[in-house]
Amino acid sequence: MVNNSYDKKLAEQVLQQGADLVAFGRPFIANPDLVERLRADAPLNPVVRETLYGGGAKGYTDYPALT
Repeated sequence: MVNNSYDKKLAEQVLQQGADLVAFGRPFIANPDLVERLRADAPLNPVVRETLYGGGAKGYTDYPALT
């Protein structure tokens, strides 16, 4: 398993090189529809670092979904 700042291109590369799994942490927070976005090659919402792990709903429930 690998993680830490992977995008789709790098994830596909390390999977071809033998990684079993790529973990996406922060991108999942900012993109609740991350799997759909990766499949569609759609742009990702940027992570707003100031709201990460702040204890409230802001930054966890208000990122826009893919339309």
